[in-house]
Amino acid sequence: MVTGSCLCGAVAFEVHGDVRPPVACHCTQCRKTTGHYWAAASAASDAISVVGDVAWFRSSPTAERGFCPTCGSTLFWRLDGEGRTSFSAGAIDGPTGMALQKHIFVADQGDYYEIAEQAPQREN
Repeated sequence: MVTGSCLCGAVAFEVHGDVRPPVACHCTQCRKTTGHYWAAASAASDAISVVGDVAWFRSSPTAERGFCPTCGSTLFWRLDGEGRTSFSAGAIDGPTGMALQKHIFVADQGDYYEIAEQAPQREN
């Protein structure tokens, strides 16, 4: 089981079952939402239980992002109809035991940083 929470603790989550290791997304939306790139693990949506109120923002015609309405922590991302929810690797409580799987949307990365990890990179 994986547990996580927002900065203020108003939203907490538990993930039961298989978890996909974190993926670092460098797309413009993720950079604007988090202030940098976003690293997120994911699981089947029905394997994630949430305590507290999550505010959802439709960030594109096909996806939405969930955040804490109290402290603003970015917590979730889900694509319509996929049946999976991504959750912030940085919100996980304690050690994760995970390794970054890959970088995506590297063509959109900011010009103020370089990707130093050896994980595979995809342009989109």
